[in-house]
Amino acid sequence: MEPHCTNMLRIGEVCRRTGLSKSQVHRLTADFGFPRPIKLGKRATAWIEAEVESWLQQRITATREVA
Repeated sequence: MEPHCTNMLRIGEVCRRTGLSKSQVHRLTADFGFPRPIKLGKRATAWIEAEVESWLQQRITATREVA
């Protein structure tokens, strides 16, 4: 069995992929279902890439259904 590889994204990459600012990411995490980050160390957090991509796809789908 091959090891499972989970790609992690730091805040800069999350912002680049989503088009959101740091403060928007943190606000959405607290209030609107954006994936929660994983604590990597004392001062380091990261998001699971698959969760961020899934959230983006959900937003795209929701937007297209309304239009």
